[in-house]
Amino acid sequence: MAFDNLSDKLSGVFKRLRSKGKLSESDVKDAMREVRLALLEADVNYKVAKDFTNSVTEKCIGANVMESLTAPQMVVKIVKEELTALMGSEQARLKISSKLPTVIMMCGLQGSGKTTHSAKLAKHLKSKGHRPLLVACDIYRPAAIEQLKVVGKSVDTPVFEMGTEKPERIAEAAIRHARDYGYDFVILDTAGRLHIDEALMDELKRITEAVEVHNILLVIDSMVGQDAVNIAKSFDDILAISGVILTKLDGDTRGGAALSVRAVTGKPILYTGVGEKMDDLDEFYPDRMASRILGMGDVLSLIEKVENEIDEKEAEKTAKRLQENKFDMNDLLDQFQQIKKMGSVKSLLSMLPGMDKQLRNVDIDDRQMLRVEAIIRSMTKRERSTPDIINASRRRRIAAGAGVTVEDVNKLLRQYAEMKKMFKQLNTKGGRRKLSRGFGGLPGKFGF
Repeated sequence: MAFDNLSDKLSGVFKRLRSKGKLSESDVKDAMREVRLALLEADVNYKVAKDFTNSVTEKCIGANVMESLTAPQMVVKIVKEELTALMGSEQARLKISSKLPTVIMMCGLQGSGKTTHSAKLAKHLKSKGHRPLLVACDIYRPAAIEQLKVVGKSVDTPVFEMGTEKPERIAEAAIRHARDYGYDFVILDTAGRLHIDEALMDELKRITEAVEVHNILLVIDSMVGQDAVNIAKSFDDILAISGVILTKLDGDTRGGAALSVRAVTGKPILYTGVGEKMDDLDEFYPDRMASRILGMGDVLSLIEKVENEIDEKEAEKTAKRLQENKFDMNDLLDQFQQIKKMGSVKSLLSMLPGMDKQLRNVDIDDRQMLRVEAIIRSMTKRERSTPDIINASRRRRIAAGAGVTVEDVNKLLRQYAEMKKMFKQLNTKGGRRKLSRGFGGLPGKFGF
């Protein structure tokens, strides 16, 4: 995750503060000096880092925090509040036009991920009940139109294109098409350049002069570090952008762009790209991101993922089968498929408080889930419902069908037996307490 190193540094600072009990003014200033260095190492803009630590120091000293018996906790609370404010305080949303369609223009440098994130945004809007239309306005990059068609098809969204016609004419025709066919969002995928130049900006301005654009979203690769702020400022000065989509925030980046863009440009981060799949686009919540940076997890986002992806009726059905101790391989397969919809196992577990750091150096291989699925799918209907009948010859047949070893099949059956034993405890006195301790190692049981 982008903020791993920053989280570690801040955790170290707060740990030292907690060991002191009551704090002196010099304790706070020393701690904030370390925080400033940690922010700078994370590629946060120098002025932003300086203003942030000055503000925290002033609030800690001014609020007589040092006299409190819970001074270290108060310092953490103030840091969290200031981090949240730095990234925008509240979640920013797209502007919705009162007259359809709402037009979104995607802009950015070449290679930032505009085309892919245009499709990701389309899929996100579809999940909210909208009918988006993707528009190919990049007429220069080889195969740009074809790429948009490919990603558009993958998210079941139509693509409007007019070949190498002028981008502003394409945008005008696309909006007329959207009105005629009932599309409520138009997403313009525009051309990028290797660097900011006059030709790029002139073309984008021509589009905004030809059609009413309600949202200008700048797509920035978080891997570019502090340059992200310079890029955002350059685009904003000329186009007055509405907000930012920050990509590759799941990668090994320093993450400073997320902490600097809002402070320098005054424009919010609306979405973050957190993976390569078309589902990997998250709405940006400053308070939740602040919690994750400080190692407090992001339980609200985890709950939302569960609510959005888990079938409530299926969940009730599974819960009932667990209660009756009838959980079989079919149920296990269903659970794996539900989890896959929500993203990688590691990303889900990292949202739990305190888990992000524990999982940092743990290799959680999501392909293991596919291997488990293959083994279960190689079983007959009867074998899935009554795994106890699976003898040595059946295990060899299942292994051959799944392309795994017999030991892999044996391992899954042992793990399944352990799960059955754990679930049985639900109906025993004190079982819930024992089970809650046992679930801590459950991901490891399947090699994740």
